Amino acid sequence: MSIDLYSEHTIKQQTPMMQQYLRIKAEHQDILLFYRMGDFYELFFDDAIRAAQLLDISQTHRGKASGAPIPMAGVPYHAVENYLARLVQMGESVAICEQVGDPATSKGPVERKVVRIVTPGTVTDEALLQERQDNLLAAIWQDKHHHYGVAYLDINSGQFCIVELKTDEALSSTLQRLQPAELLYPESFKNLHLIEQFKGARRRPDWEFDLDTAKHLLCQQFETKDLIGFGVEQAHTALIAAGCVMQYVKDTQRTALPHIRAITLEKNEHAVILDAATRKNLELTLNLSGSIDNTLAQILDKTATPMGSRLLKRRIHTPIRNRQELNARLNAISSLIETQLCLDTYEALKQIGDIERVVARLALCNARPRDLTRLRSALQALEPLHQLLQESDDERIAQICAQSPTLPKLQDLLERAIIDNPPILIRDGGVIATGYNAELDEWRSLSQGATDILEKLEERERQRTGISTLKIGYNKVHGFYIEISRANSHLVPADYIRRQTLKNNERYIIPELKEHEDKVLGSQSKALALEKQLYEQLFEFIAPYLEQLQLMAAALADLDVLNTLAERAQTLDYCKPTLTEDNQLHIEEGRHPVVEQVSKEPFIANPVHLNTQRKMLIITGPNMGGKSTYMRQTALIVLMAHIGSYVPARSANIGQVDRIFTRIGASDDLASGRSTFMVEMTETATILNNATEQSLVLMDEIGRGTSTYDGLSLAYATADYLARQLGAKTLFATHYFELTELAQQQPGLVNVHLDAVEHNDTIAFKHTVMEGAASKSFGLQVAGLAGVPKPVLQLAKQKLTQLENHQSVVEPMPTQQSLPLSEPTPSKVERALHDIDPDELSPREAHALLYQLKQTLG
Repeated sequence: MSIDLYSEHTIKQQTPMMQQYLRIKAEHQDILLFYRMGDFYELFFDDAIRAAQLLDISQTHRGKASGAPIPMAGVPYHAVENYLARLVQMGESVAICEQVGDPATSKGPVERKVVRIVTPGTVTDEALLQERQDNLLAAIWQDKHHHYGVAYLDINSGQFCIVELKTDEALSSTLQRLQPAELLYPESFKNLHLIEQFKGARRRPDWEFDLDTAKHLLCQQFETKDLIGFGVEQAHTALIAAGCVMQYVKDTQRTALPHIRAITLEKNEHAVILDAATRKNLELTLNLSGSIDNTLAQILDKTATPMGSRLLKRRIHTPIRNRQELNARLNAISSLIETQLCLDTYEALKQIGDIERVVARLALCNARPRDLTRLRSALQALEPLHQLLQESDDERIAQICAQSPTLPKLQDLLERAIIDNPPILIRDGGVIATGYNAELDEWRSLSQGATDILEKLEERERQRTGISTLKIGYNKVHGFYIEISRANSHLVPADYIRRQTLKNNERYIIPELKEHEDKVLGSQSKALALEKQLYEQLFEFIAPYLEQLQLMAAALADLDVLNTLAERAQTLDYCKPTLTEDNQLHIEEGRHPVVEQVSKEPFIANPVHLNTQRKMLIITGPNMGGKSTYMRQTALIVLMAHIGSYVPARSANIGQVDRIFTRIGASDDLASGRSTFMVEMTETATILNNATEQSLVLMDEIGRGTSTYDGLSLAYATADYLARQLGAKTLFATHYFELTELAQQQPGLVNVHLDAVEHNDTIAFKHTVMEGAASKSFGLQVAGLAGVPKPVLQLAKQKLTQLENHQSVVEPMPTQQSLPLSEPTPSKVERALHDIDPDELSPREAHALLYQLKQTLG
């Protein structure tokens, strides 16, 4: 609508109800407002039009504004979670406006206010979350030096982290790793192309990004004088982003956030860095098509709990370099395998479930009754789990037990307070167990209708009226009633007051029954009010345990990850890697963890040997021969070792690795106006500018996107630079056989090839890595396997022979008047030159002839 809905003049023209709506909506103009009216949440004006389109619900009208009908749409309050889930998945935010006043005492519209704001990055409701994925709220800030600060918070675990980045590439990689559900950025942010793929991107005013305000908010949250103890005091760019996150969470949650207790600064020297292209090419948690099928996470994730699944994916995306921590994880896995505890531990952890998110909802005081029963079940499962883990003498396992102690007082409270199978919501009562509170039991006894009183009243009225079929009943609409059949209506006493007429019966009320009804209904409301009060009191009792419960959740998620990696190691025949301090990489019989599980053929294992005398493998061989698989499996084995996992190999000695780079395959980036070749060169530049001697570099088919000579030259120079200048551990696959000559010229380069056998113009792939260069490319044979027509292959074969003999493959095109190609027509210049004897020409004649020939050519 073109009118200013939020001007006081427009508001005053509306009904009292719409005035209230517009004043509340004025504070939440950028998001949808769900305005509670009876059994529905209603939306009006542009919100109604938008919601009707997004949710495919009916749009109607209610009243008029400036002479035009007011659009209206609504959703039932009891089904609101389904609609919220759909909106959140679309990246939308919703303000929930509830009735907070008492209808009985309200003179105008019942008082309403926004009680929570549901946004993609701050949702905590179980129905709105994907249980096996992190749900992160992030913010980004760019300083005057063009450095970036990123802060991200998981409100469902309390994990709050910041990171400082110096390049666009580092920012893209970090955002791809985090995949935030909601990303906050300032109005002044320039590089929108870096964040436009995130549907939850939210622009915020620049004043929300202020260092002093950020420090104040964070110190207030953590109840500290300063941030020095967290080691983040000097990370100004990232702290500015963290301040925006903190303010946003306070604005949307409108409650205390006791489970957010610390902030952590991520440092690159602790991590094996992966750029955006590497994360994509290695298909860690998403494949190249964007689904979760045939990814490393899908193969490894057999966790018992959702919180374990989320932690495993975080570790896959954040491999670490700390040898002490990695060896602690590997030793714990060894212990679980040796004691054969995997299956029993898995079953015990299933009983514990996702207490990480349960604890967050308890901290935010929006936990539901079944969250309390889940916490109770988890506490009950701890003792048997501890007894099970006593069979292991591993230090890490013992530490997990120490961090997840039994809490008998809290367990006893939950066992006494909550019934075995409570309803989903507290609003209808029936959650608090009998015997927990004497007053509640008393009100409940009354509210259940004092059955013996009704039975006596029913028997007395039967005798008084002589109607043996008379009965007393109850429903929520009409309350208590005496029901008499139409056939006996002539026997009804005069003091009976008709309450309802049915087809075959009449329903009546008498003063005594009405008095009883008032007492019962009063006791019901009092019982429900007391039950809600007792339920909220439970949050207060649980609050002192929140920190312990958070540590417990983290420890048990760690156990879940270690246990699933132990099971995978046993089931899939993985070996324990040896992490060394040198700069070598020795893998015997390495396998690709995903391909070997999805391939119908037996997987051929291959070795990788890289050291100071053998820095680069130049890999040749046919297409489909296995070069890309061989390269990727090497990177995945190295990555798995750096998350503390066993690896698919017979043995693996893995030295220091600071980064993993992959340049494998490419596609157009049309949105940024970059061709396939430009993408390829950008990724190559990233590697050459950032790789070190400790980096693992995978490069496949550099130079394919341009002319043969350009491509060959670029590939040669890239390989030479990697070997001579950087000394990086490199696997360099190519079809340019000229590059194999580098091995003779440059120390540290070695040729290997994927073996294949040619037979009768076809090819058999052996997928075996052999020393030395391949004999040929087998491109025509692969084309034949792909179904290229035989005439095309025959002509290609003919042209290949010409090229190998350094002949031109392009023949002149005949014209209608031309002679056959075997007898080309001589030109005038050719005929003139043919008739000349140069030895008989004087200098003057030769000079004149030259002018004549030039004139003939025009």
